[in-house]
Amino acid sequence: METIRQITDKLKNAPSEELPVLVQAYADDVRAGVQVALQRARNRLAAEQAEDERLQRMLTFERQYAAYGPVCGIDEAGRGPLAGPVVAAAVILPEGTVIRGCNDSKQLSPKKRDELFDEIREKALSFGIGIVDNVRIDEINILQADYEAMREAVRQLDPQPAVLLNDAVTIPGLSMRQVNLVHGDARSLSIAAASILAKVTRDRLMEEMDEKYPGYGFAGHKGYGSAAHIEALRRLGPCPIHRRTFIGHFVNID
Repeated sequence: METIRQITDKLKNAPSEELPVLVQAYADDVRAGVQVALQRARNRLAAEQAEDERLQRMLTFERQYAAYGPVCGIDEAGRGPLAGPVVAAAVILPEGTVIRGCNDSKQLSPKKRDELFDEIREKALSFGIGIVDNVRIDEINILQADYEAMREAVRQLDPQPAVLLNDAVTIPGLSMRQVNLVHGDARSLSIAAASILAKVTRDRLMEEMDEKYPGYGFAGHKGYGSAAHIEALRRLGPCPIHRRTFIGHFVNID
């Protein structure tokens, strides 16, 4: 007879597709430890079913526009910081792609974003990442820099998309159909995937900048206007990656 520990480990480590059969096989085992393990397994199945249903809802727009050709999700990271680049990502997912946990990057922990970053890159039919630095942001303003980064991300895609799913923007200078979705990173799996690629890429760049320009705390606040960042900016003055058009309220930039 299998021990409670053996059954518990089997249920815990079983692939999702095997779990229903195992739950049924041990359903009549009255030992309390087995019943606890079975309940955990049932909870896991319920959570995975709920997640799969959420993901299917997030593919609504991808399915709606699939007849036109490849559908791409676009999002950006870094419009608001006082320092560093703005980063945009564009992602085309193969039809029927499942990426459990994929969501608006702001809803995820850094560890989860890192895990999903690799999975998205592996599963994507194509992806592109556009980066526009702080000098260019100061030259053309953040909105135009944002559009420039998005156009660059789209340019890298192969195949080129027929439809763009955008998170609450319409990007000038692109000829393909654009669908503007408010809160798109929570409504479209492709946009959510793009938000993760953009966020992780930018965060890693800012961690590199922390080593290059120590003292500002870029690895922690990623260039955003935290109290610690503003204090360091006033104490040390701006460094080469600060956006001059963003920091005039805090330091003299003449």
